[in-house]
Amino acid sequence: MANALRALAMDAVEQAKSGHPGMPMGMADAATVLFTRHLRYDPADPDWPDRDRFVLSAGHGSMLLYGLLHLTGYADITLDELKRFRQLGSRTAGHPEHGFARGIETTTGPLGQGLANAVGMAIAERLLAARFGDDLVDHRTYVIAGDGCLMEGVSHEAISLAGHLRLSKLIVLWDDNSISIDGSTELAVSDDQLQRFRASGWAAERVDGHDTEAVSAALARAEASQRPSLIACRTTIAFGAPTKAGTAAAHGAPLGASEIAGARQRLEWPYPPFTVPDDIRAAWREAGARGAAASAAWRRRLAAAPAELRAEFLRRQAGELPTGWHAALGEVRAKFAAEAPKLATRQSSGQALDALAPVMPELIGGSADLTGSNLTRAKAQKPVTADDFSGSYIFYGVREHGMAAAMNGMALHRGVIPYGGTFLAFTDYCRPAIRLAALMRQRVIFVMTHDSIGLGEDGPTHQPVEHLASLRAIPNLLVFRPADAVETAECWALALDSADAPSVLALTRQGVPTLRRDGTGENRSARGAYVLAEAEGRRRVTLLATGSEVAVAMAARERLASEGIAAAIVSMPCWELFAKQDPAYRASVLGTAPRIAVEAASPFGWERWLGERGAFIGMQGFGASAPAEQLFPHFGITAEKVAEAARGLAKNG
Repeated sequence: MANALRALAMDAVEQAKSGHPGMPMGMADAATVLFTRHLRYDPADPDWPDRDRFVLSAGHGSMLLYGLLHLTGYADITLDELKRFRQLGSRTAGHPEHGFARGIETTTGPLGQGLANAVGMAIAERLLAARFGDDLVDHRTYVIAGDGCLMEGVSHEAISLAGHLRLSKLIVLWDDNSISIDGSTELAVSDDQLQRFRASGWAAERVDGHDTEAVSAALARAEASQRPSLIACRTTIAFGAPTKAGTAAAHGAPLGASEIAGARQRLEWPYPPFTVPDDIRAAWREAGARGAAASAAWRRRLAAAPAELRAEFLRRQAGELPTGWHAALGEVRAKFAAEAPKLATRQSSGQALDALAPVMPELIGGSADLTGSNLTRAKAQKPVTADDFSGSYIFYGVREHGMAAAMNGMALHRGVIPYGGTFLAFTDYCRPAIRLAALMRQRVIFVMTHDSIGLGEDGPTHQPVEHLASLRAIPNLLVFRPADAVETAECWALALDSADAPSVLALTRQGVPTLRRDGTGENRSARGAYVLAEAEGRRRVTLLATGSEVAVAMAARERLASEGIAAAIVSMPCWELFAKQDPAYRASVLGTAPRIAVEAASPFGWERWLGERGAFIGMQGFGASAPAEQLFPHFGITAEKVAEAARGLAKNG
């Protein structure tokens, strides 16, 4: 059975003339044991909520996963799909991509991300078990990780968090083959991985990865452990290849026809390419059918559960939002509009969360050791601990990357909506996971506060300048920068409603005035940009702004009005949503008058909205350490500077 996996991997990579045959060939024995004796899954019911999750963190070995899915009977991975490995339009992409086929639990390839996703999946399992009971939620998360996964920095954050939370249903099989692209791993790393995992609170042991009984016994011990488990499977990369086994030559390139012929001989696999004998295929299909009884029994338990519990479980699994959340957020928005407070948008966000948490139990918050700064913990939220998963707030510690990747895993698991906070400058630490959230179209909310030089004295190390532009460059990511409390409530509503895209909320440290006094009716932020204040008379200039600089633009408008220059103010809380509007709406908002953009960030990207005659008021370099009220004048981001630029454009226009 393991040799079937090896042969399919060799054949598909050879046919594609591209790929990584060594890892699937090396881990075929361990994967066969996992899928035939331990993993609970049902190819006929691939989305069964209580299935075990399997994550191939070493995503370059994707043919191992595709071979497993094909042989066990997942309908999406046909033999023709294996033959189309790495080809345009196939389900069998070079690295596994979530959504391409059932059975692919997450997109992997950037090493370490899958391992960290799996930590999030294991957290979600425990959270849902605490809410719905073991009859409905009681499954494990298994991972196959490679040397590269364990070298990546995100792995350190992920395994530390998993050990701290004692995620005993998380089991990692490490493909301990001592080979990387450059050659032997001894060239670059000498860590004692078992000791490292043990130091983080894991159970850890090493076995011969080609001894199926030893692997199975180790899995049984891990399944009985009260801690997360690492099983180091000592393997030979490209096991069976006559000259390339155990070498870097088998890592990332086809073996070649002669090497494959030799491997077939050594493995006693005399069959043509892509051919699996009927008896071996039948054995694999029998293994795939093992989970049908468990799946059916679970569905009977679900049907027997109290109606209210069953409905709530199914609602959350479907990603449907509860009734009442719009009303709760609407009340906050109306309160902001009526009272017109001067609040930092991070404070407005905190108040929005206070309203949401009691009516949206699937909302799971957290922060990377900045809870008091991000204001991400609602009053109703209890902390999640190793002893109590009934809470809804996770203290992630200083693990920004691990937090972001774990949130992706939580969203992929389904049943929860994760959000987590840090400073906007530290999206650099989160970026690989944010990009994958966008690629996988997952509803993950990144609450990023201290969004400009307005954070003040912490200085340029903490003051984001280029970050908004870099985030806006990521496809399918909604970047929100609300101007005031009302827009903040609206942006939270849009982020929660966005079931197929992640969101970044860029929020201020400093207080900003409430500019919007309409607390009911249309969510104006939903169109991405809108005319906040129209010109009194014919537009001479249009001032575009986001976040705290919308108030600066409004003050400039008043100055210009006193001089007889009519200016319109356009608030642009989300470029991505504005870009999706029809051309007529965009034209009506932007107008034909010269435009000035005001944003305490890099000008990169603003040319899209400014046109040929536009001007930009913002940052041209890094910030400085000083009180915020000194920094804005120092960098020329003031109403007077905006008005000065507007006078010139209006005169020339």
